[in-house]
Amino acid sequence: MMVLRRLLRKRWVLGVVFGLSLIYFLTSTLKQEERTIRDRTLLEVRDPDHRIPWKVRFDLGNSSRQITQCRNSIQGKALLTDELGYVCERKDLLVNGCCNVNAPSSRQHICKSCLANGCCSIYEYCVSCCLQPDKQPLLERFLNRAAEGFQNLFTAVEDHFELCLAKCRTSSQSVQHENTYRNPQAKYCYGESPPELLPV
Repeated sequence: MMVLRRLLRKRWVLGVVFGLSLIYFLTSTLKQEERTIRDRTLLEVRDPDHRIPWKVRFDLGNSSRQITQCRNSIQGKALLTDELGYVCERKDLLVNGCCNVNAPSSRQHICKSCLANGCCSIYEYCVSCCLQPDKQPLLERFLNRAAEGFQNLFTAVEDHFELCLAKCRTSSQSVQHENTYRNPQAKYCYGESPPELLPV
């Protein structure tokens, strides 16, 4: 212990420690700068005539497709929506992640609590309603317009279900003054326009 203290008091040892610390700092700063430059180039808007190759695949209700596993909205305390558009109570979720279609609470493509503008008061109903096959043109219009503003966010979307999950989450369009919902009763939206602004 005494030898270590004497060694640390010597100037050349402190110089080596300082030098190594400086090298570590500079390399980590340069790596961070490289990441920032790479991210910035990803965000640059490409040729305006170039359309983003959206990866979204719309399932138009082809019942011949066998589903053995389902993704679902996971987060709901009482309700869940599976990727087939069924909304069910958490207790009616099967082990494969799908809603039990024979349960009395299960309904497909339900728009309960949704307004005509595509805003809903319950997230799971928003996702289920968004998954209706007739919403495809609306969602494709949104994707084409989102190409400019939300390019990186929505290019990560793989299919119709993921798009509806992302679209129904509350966003900056759902709030005013950064801290209040435009419409606290219908804040989950899949539609083209933000929720209507309710008087405070």
